[in-house]
Amino acid sequence: MALRSKALGRSFRVLAIAAGFGMVAECATRPAFPVAEVTIDEIQARFKSGAYSSREATQAYLDRIEALNHAGPQLNAVIEVNPDALAIAAALDAERKAGKIRGPLHGVPILLKDNIATADRMETTAGSLALVGARPKSDAAVVTRLRAAGAVILGKANLSEWANFRDNKSNSGWSARGGFTRNPYALDRSPSGSSSGSAVSVAANLCVAAIGTETDGSILSPSSRCGIVGLKPTVGLVSRTGIIPIAAAQDTAGPMTLTVRDAAILLGVMAGGDASDRATQEIPAGQSLDYLGGLKTGSLKGARLGLLRPSGEMRPAVKAVFDHAIASLLAAGAVVVDNLSLGDESEISKHEYEVLTHEFKAGLNGYLAALGPGSPLKSLADIIAFNTAHASTELRYFGQKTFIDAEEKGPLTDPIYLKAKRESRWLSRERIDALLNGQHLDALVALSNGPAGLIDVVNGDYFSGGTSTLAAVAGYPALTVPAGQVRELPIGLTFVGRAWSEARLLSLAAEFERWTHSRQPPQFRPTIGVD
Repeated sequence: MALRSKALGRSFRVLAIAAGFGMVAECATRPAFPVAEVTIDEIQARFKSGAYSSREATQAYLDRIEALNHAGPQLNAVIEVNPDALAIAAALDAERKAGKIRGPLHGVPILLKDNIATADRMETTAGSLALVGARPKSDAAVVTRLRAAGAVILGKANLSEWANFRDNKSNSGWSARGGFTRNPYALDRSPSGSSSGSAVSVAANLCVAAIGTETDGSILSPSSRCGIVGLKPTVGLVSRTGIIPIAAAQDTAGPMTLTVRDAAILLGVMAGGDASDRATQEIPAGQSLDYLGGLKTGSLKGARLGLLRPSGEMRPAVKAVFDHAIASLLAAGAVVVDNLSLGDESEISKHEYEVLTHEFKAGLNGYLAALGPGSPLKSLADIIAFNTAHASTELRYFGQKTFIDAEEKGPLTDPIYLKAKRESRWLSRERIDALLNGQHLDALVALSNGPAGLIDVVNGDYFSGGTSTLAAVAGYPALTVPAGQVRELPIGLTFVGRAWSEARLLSLAAEFERWTHSRQPPQFRPTIGVD
């Protein structure tokens, strides 16, 4: 870690010199950009007033990464910084000075999960040593949108390797390339996965916002356990082109932010059609992508919400957070329909695994082929062989059973796959739709999950509830927003809606956020002590 920290430090010094002596003189006359809990609106107000430049803000976030990522609490949330970040920010400052402002993301530092392709000097590896040096030929479609909107791509966030799909006994937040990402609320606890680095980076103010990806729970779970807002959009609302895939049926990218309003701003930039991703062709004609304009004060008044209680008994402290969330919804004027259930998910989960393993093999082989002849690895079989040959690093904590299962699957014409896809999609959508339509509901609400468990390299991940699977399999949107804390560990409340209902979910969640103000910055405690 020390060597890596020194290397990062050298890169920051080189970038500072490359940015010019003007920056040094400028920064000497006023305090450094304050990064703590800065929202998109707040950073834009400071840019507009001339109080700070994008270059100054970008340098401040780079400095904070240097102080907290591999030094200090050693969060390991950022796997790589963009060597061109300061130059990009300076160019955007010049545009602003010339009167060109691209929108609310102009000059805003954003981190990307390291399975989202960038055709620049950064790697795209899904945290695996196998993909180091296998550079994509073009940016992912969502990155193209972010760059066009004026975002500064600050770097890549660490993740659970291969988006937590390599083995069913994994350790969330760990990758061979990035090490263990640590929960900033208690450093010995897991941030959850797989968008762990994105969640921790936002929670710890290493960026203004981050982009994560989800197949089942990978945005919602780490966002909840790191005390931030995370949105998994309807599958097809955001293009997956250029994102290292797990499964086309369920994959999506989504915003991870400090506030619901920031999530709405980001989603408005990220969403839209892409000829290379057929799922985006299902976006309804005339669908408004103005999610910021859809935020309405008082949206909970009269809203009908279906309450999904956990199947097991909750610990008293967790129940207290959940009860307070329900009381807040009622106080805001919502009609809460209690004691609803989505039923046993075991059959759906079985079908889901068949779909994911079939589609992973096909999708990954396609992604590797698109890297071109220069890529040394051509298939999932090659990745498995690489991991075996580098077992001391890649298989240090857990194996690759899921990879092996996927390699053994047949083509996407396999009747087993087709039946599993049909059954899982129908069962999940039928159950959600039955509740929403039968009870005339605007959304379902549930506890996102329990508080973060300890990092455990012996037993692997510890699961304490979760509500992501049915929405993930159905391809429906889900959003988590901070609801409270148990012994200083965050817990979120999840809103689930119909396909393409992001505007309504964001508005409901924003009103809940206004009533509760549950977001609390982390203190980087080594552990949660025993009284």
